[in-house]
Amino acid sequence: MALLIKNGEIVTADSRYKADLFCEGETITRIGSALSAPAGTDVIDATGKLIFPGFIDPHVHIYLPFMGTFAKDTYETASRAALVGGTTTLIEMICPSRADDPLESYELWKSKAAGRSACDYAFHMGVTRFDDKTTEVLKRVVADGTASFKVFLAYKGAFGIDDAELYQTLRLAKELGVIVTAHCENAELVWQLQQRLLGEGKTGPEWHEPSRPTSVEAEGVHHLATFAEATAAHVYVVHTSCSEALTAARRARGRGVRMWVETVIPYLVLDRSYAERPEFEGAKYVMSPPLREKSHQHALWNALSAGEIDTVATDHAPFDCHKQKEMGRGDFTKIPNGIPSVENRIQLLYTHGVVGERIDLHRFIDVASTKAAKLFGLFPRKGTIQPGADADLVVFDPDYEGKLSARNQQMNVDYSAFENWTIRGRAETVTVRGRIQVQDSKFIGKQDHGTMLRRELTHGS
Repeated sequence: MALLIKNGEIVTADSRYKADLFCEGETITRIGSALSAPAGTDVIDATGKLIFPGFIDPHVHIYLPFMGTFAKDTYETASRAALVGGTTTLIEMICPSRADDPLESYELWKSKAAGRSACDYAFHMGVTRFDDKTTEVLKRVVADGTASFKVFLAYKGAFGIDDAELYQTLRLAKELGVIVTAHCENAELVWQLQQRLLGEGKTGPEWHEPSRPTSVEAEGVHHLATFAEATAAHVYVVHTSCSEALTAARRARGRGVRMWVETVIPYLVLDRSYAERPEFEGAKYVMSPPLREKSHQHALWNALSAGEIDTVATDHAPFDCHKQKEMGRGDFTKIPNGIPSVENRIQLLYTHGVVGERIDLHRFIDVASTKAAKLFGLFPRKGTIQPGADADLVVFDPDYEGKLSARNQQMNVDYSAFENWTIRGRAETVTVRGRIQVQDSKFIGKQDHGTMLRRELTHGS
């Protein structure tokens, strides 16, 4: 199988130039002008188009038992949605409950993806308790190619770990050379605030944000940083939503803590007013940490431009607004958390970031692909365009204009958080390891083409 993409403009995190791309097997083999190709080669004319490295979403939930229900997507639907949006690699959070056997959970999550994903995938291994068996389990997981952990400093009684477990997890991560991703909120304070608000009769989705204020998130980041400093572990703060959390991360970095920061696309384009919509409409926009006051968007965009935010992910967690979100009518703490966005991330980031002149094209590529590849042991196989890299490529039409709608989305959920929003640009052709999976912005590929990626350790002991 050979592929030639000609007459396009290649854009990476640090370069931009016009050239042809030739791919053989699964990798890029030649880049140059007026390349020739043997008979039988698939040829794509990318005149007037931009060619990006395949995008990486480093924070998704696909198989997710959560809050008494299950996320709606499967790998069949989520991987197609990702590809249509230009994302060629997903990194999913494995989230066992505290009562689950962690190794069995690891194998369960892998089984949900194997033979079902149209794009490539990897995992962060959730550590939801630390006992006398955990060290051996996590060593086996890392040996299997999963080179990152996930901890929750939230969800008391479900996923959340205590301080002793946090310390042990970070020490082991440092020893093994893996990075620890962390949901940073103060679990006890969230629980106390939830109980107080419910006791006052404040039960609607508009009270979700006051139960998890910015100070709770900032304290969580500071808490993680304190433990990371004590253990010399490398840590990654997921879904950062507010300026106070950014300040806590900035201060930690200033004193030498090895900390990286992620935000997710909903925080860049939505604000708390969406969760305050009447008639329970706001439940569609409940996620944790919550959507914030609009002023925090400006802080996030500024930090993104300045390099203080490293990645833009989604925290994709799809729950139907009918039936599933309805579980929390009369008690906001029972609304399944999540805003579906794996299909929309790149178009929204391009429209509001690049077209909106908040970030340039190189920063766009860096935060949506290259930095995640470097942090999570996939670079230079993923996240760039060069000979020897996987032929994960996005032929992008910058002139396209259209609207987002649940009516034509690939995500298996009954609403769009961005219904009728105008977007600019779209992924026109998408390849995964040299195979055309999306053409004319429609999935035409092989459903089981995706493979689990063995990742390199990124941090020595």
